[in-house]
Amino acid sequence: MPDDTIGRPSQRRSRPVQVADRIKEWVVERDLQTGARLPNEAAMIEQFGVSKGTVREAMRILEAQGLVVTRTGPGGGSFVGEVTAERAKSLLANYFYFQELSIADIYQMRKVLEPELASSLAGRLDAGKLAALRDIAARYDHPARSPEEERDQHVMSLRFHERLAEYAGNPLLGFCVSFMARILADLTVYRRLYEPHNEELWARGRQHQIDLVAALEAGDAEKARAVMRSHMESAERMMQRQEARVMRRFMSAH
Repeated sequence: MPDDTIGRPSQRRSRPVQVADRIKEWVVERDLQTGARLPNEAAMIEQFGVSKGTVREAMRILEAQGLVVTRTGPGGGSFVGEVTAERAKSLLANYFYFQELSIADIYQMRKVLEPELASSLAGRLDAGKLAALRDIAARYDHPARSPEEERDQHVMSLRFHERLAEYAGNPLLGFCVSFMARILADLTVYRRLYEPHNEELWARGRQHQIDLVAALEAGDAEKARAVMRSHMESAERMMQRQEARVMRRFMSAH
């Protein structure tokens, strides 16, 4: 029977997790692409020197991550899967759910990355992409009239930033910006940061979006960077005030 060791200290990581990492390394070393067939179970048992149960659990881990796809029937087997951006963001969101992120934590990153993204897009967006951004900015042309509309306005405002991220020429930069917009949207909804009503946050945010689209269309990289930096700084201040109000309301209720 194979020995369930793989030649490296576990450092409290289970054997299936270690084997899953080894399989990923094996795929990367061979530059296998989406859809490439992986070795069968018997070959993996021999290659990694582990038991059948360990290999199966390692494959289940990789399937849960989207890195492996298993098909049954004729021509079936295990294949390299494609991890979508949405799946990657979901996995990261699960991790950060337990990290008690604050508004300050998120904006520390946003203030660095989003002005850079805005600058990089100046003069590079076609008419269709500029129109899509204008449509989001124009979606709510009036202050919210209910808590539900306030929530939707917050989420739509962050959708503007996700759309910018989709246009990024640098996929890593785009992913980071999109992910931060997503967790901020989740934080806003979970903590009800859209209450109480904040007309100043709506007005400034919308104007920044309008000004940014104009700078992008004009190809003015420095203007785009400055508008986004101003937007991040003012949004952070107002969101922190919202967070403080929510906490005071929570404390007074107890």
